Amino acid sequence: MKKIITIIFIAAVTFNSAFATTIEEGTEILKIIDSQSNFEGSDFSATLSMISEDPEDGIEKTVVYQFRDDDDDKFLLLIKEPTINKGQGYLLIDDNLWFYDPDSRKFSHTSMKEQFNDSDANNSDFTSSSLLEDYNVVAVEEGKLGSYDVNILSLEATNNEVTYPFQEIYVSKQGTVTLKKEEFSKSGTLLRTSYYTKYKLVDGNYVATYMIFQDELIEGKKTTIQISNISTDDIPDSVFTKSYIERVNN
Repeated sequence: MKKIITIIFIAAVTFNSAFATTIEEGTEILKIIDSQSNFEGSDFSATLSMISEDPEDGIEKTVVYQFRDDDDDKFLLLIKEPTINKGQGYLLIDDNLWFYDPDSRKFSHTSMKEQFNDSDANNSDFTSSSLLEDYNVVAVEEGKLGSYDVNILSLEATNNEVTYPFQEIYVSKQGTVTLKKEEFSKSGTLLRTSYYTKYKLVDGNYVATYMIFQDELIEGKKTTIQISNISTDDIPDSVFTKSYIERVNN
């Protein structure tokens, strides 16, 4: 664990100072995180390289093409590797998340709470940020993550649609960028720890380009995601359709 934390802070970027001592200030930090994470007025696309490590199943690499339209709350994830999963897709439209299987050529309804392709990432990790809408700040404290000063915000969900009912997020005091999340079940069991170790400034927004999702129930199980080929060029509306997924798989 100490090794992971060291990697995080070597890669961390520098921002303007942000301090929180009250619930109201913590709530304002959630607002800023959402604002600087989401692409309003432009689209977002990238390539995701995922390495999943499982003590039983070994190591597997997955390459995914990601497309996001945050203004209309849409996204598309297309799996390119490995060959056995090539052509599978996840499409979010009209608050419905669909999974496409090219072998059966059928769409099935799935949930944002589900794990993505049996990895330690969840489908909800790939959509726009809605912390302010989905959570209330119930506690704020100052702390340390490695040698860095952070604001630690304790969050409680406002609805049943979120993946985790409770979170603790560690936000750099050098700005409103999340460095770590601890994600809990309704009973308070720690289910997953997420690390955000590198960020890139893209059109005024900060994109986490290196993430580690660590399963806290199975020792040694984790997924690392590296993001490359980032673009904010316009994406045709036709991309966010079932017919597009079917067409690119022909």
